[in-house]
Amino acid sequence: MTTRGDTTFPAHLVRPDLRDFAGYSSARTSAPTGIPDRIWLNANESGVASPADSGGVSRRYPDPQPAALVEAFADLWATTPDRVVVGRGSDEAIELLVRSLCRPGGDGVVVTSPTFGMYTVSARLHGVPVTDVPQTDDGLRWRVDTAAVARAAREHGARLVFVASPGNPTGSVVPLREIAALAEELADQAVVVVDEAYGEFAQQRSAITLLEEHPTLVVLRTLSKAHALAGARVGIALAHPDLVVVLRRVQAPYPLPAPVTELALRALSEDVLHATAQHVGEVLRLRDQVGRWLRDLDDVRTVYASEANFFLVRCDDPDALLHTLGAAGIVVRDMRHLPGLHDALRITIGTGPEMAALREALTASSSPTTSTDISTDTSTEESPA
Repeated sequence: MTTRGDTTFPAHLVRPDLRDFAGYSSARTSAPTGIPDRIWLNANESGVASPADSGGVSRRYPDPQPAALVEAFADLWATTPDRVVVGRGSDEAIELLVRSLCRPGGDGVVVTSPTFGMYTVSARLHGVPVTDVPQTDDGLRWRVDTAAVARAAREHGARLVFVASPGNPTGSVVPLREIAALAEELADQAVVVVDEAYGEFAQQRSAITLLEEHPTLVVLRTLSKAHALAGARVGIALAHPDLVVVLRRVQAPYPLPAPVTELALRALSEDVLHATAQHVGEVLRLRDQVGRWLRDLDDVRTVYASEANFFLVRCDDPDALLHTLGAAGIVVRDMRHLPGLHDALRITIGTGPEMAALREALTASSSPTTSTDISTDTSTEESPA
């Protein structure tokens, strides 16, 4: 455990073979500075724009970490640009952390099922062992036992601990005091990653507020959920500046295409952020309404409290419910592949008319169930964050 008040990032947590790794030197990062750039002949790019790109936006390779976007994210979260890494959704940030900190075949990752599947996927793809500390279900919400997580991390030599808050698919948050205690307890051994993909929908303030005091804490955010840009694939890791340097060096060149960066910048403009806040408020209003009538349905046994834009529900007969919804053209997420969720589905809060259609389908006493082509998602991995 490090001494309280120590704000340096422990270099020994980085993979030994990557501590002096300089990474790929791209044409953008190796270009000379201080001289006006008039003719660019250093990256083997096309001299003319594509007919499909008349404005030439995509003719040049983009900046690996677009300065304007990095600064916009830093402003949004009241931090500094040297704490920000932007990339291809939160998935890339997860992969970068595993790659940078965990030796293949050694170290380890701790997860808390049921949770987002990409933590385990990234670890397994890098040959890193995974330890699961299952959450506890009290019938109302799911709880992460952070003391048990710390013990497991010590016992198994973990270098990374992933905690989703709000959790996916649970919708539950982990109290900030527990996150802070976990980061402090493991500060000499592991980086604690708090995935806040659904943070805009939660009442609790962000764990970003803990970064200054806890150098081994990382917070993940995304534009995929509240900001409605899942197709753009923009994620952010906020971390200690020393760790940010490592993550940027390990990251593949040019993670964000120029059109994606432009779209993300528009999403972070004042007017759009105001509209996003209004949208979040509407989702919260609908979430309260949907939660009330879901709990009144005869076939639904449990609707867990949620601080995200979805509900996790337990059903008497999930197959029948999926069949009914599929016949109505409504797709929800089958969660029965996850530990402890043999009877559970996840339902996203959509628009008002979509929620009305959902309610009509679920409350109809004699919904037609003759369709045999039921469109439901039963894949074994979570969707990207």
